Amino acid sequence: MSNNMKEETYSQALARLQKIVAQIDSGELEIDQLADKIKDANAIIAFCNDKLTKADEEIKKLSQEKQ
Repeated sequence: MSNNMKEETYSQALARLQKIVAQIDSGELEIDQLADKIKDANAIIAFCNDKLTKADEEIKKLSQEKQ
């Protein structure tokens, strides 16, 4: 994961992912660019999944502390 992605918010990453999906769907990418974009998309998905997992764990922890 790049340093830029570590500083990125979930919303920013999601917006980048949506842009990549739109580029793929539109057919505007050359075949050579497609593999790179798919790699980027996979990295963004992993980043977002990690953010969601951490948020879920934090919510569960806070809920348990409240009880």
